[in-house]
Amino acid sequence: MVHVLGVNLPDRQLARFALTHFYGIGPKVSHRLCARLQIHDKCRIRDLTANQITSLTAFLSSPSTAPPVPRFPLASPDFLPPPPSTPVQQLKAPEIPKDVKAKPSGRHNGNRFHADPLQGLKIETDLRREVRENIAHQRMIGSYVGKRHAMGLPVRGQNTQTNASTARKLNRIERYA
Repeated sequence: MVHVLGVNLPDRQLARFALTHFYGIGPKVSHRLCARLQIHDKCRIRDLTANQITSLTAFLSSPSTAPPVPRFPLASPDFLPPPPSTPVQQLKAPEIPKDVKAKPSGRHNGNRFHADPLQGLKIETDLRREVRENIAHQRMIGSYVGKRHAMGLPVRGQNTQTNASTARKLNRIERYA
């Protein structure tokens, strides 16, 4: 087992599925992480190199300070690739013009450049704290949702007569230990 930021990742599991063991990382974010860190879809945790594990740990510990993803434009039909002996330092991504601003939207907004969707990623403790603060805020302002949380009842309109036992367990005052 590989131990990354307090989470055990099973050796035999595919990396993109093992990353979902982190609280706050689902299948889509996991797929983006693998693409960003150049981890193949069929790669298992036991097959990751030490550099890949280090880069994964570094990115997950502080995604906001990670270097931006290089954007490579599509090649024209008459493009000739450089010889294989060309150093990597000479193969640079084009600079983003200063007058073009990146927008956080995931959809195409008429701009060729988008903000990095993994930039504001929160996982584990940070995300749990944010959820706990949001629930406390709802309770403090006296909203309907906050009252339902305080009473331990379902919050999103579920049936309360027969199947609210799970909500009574989850919607208690001390939600996270």
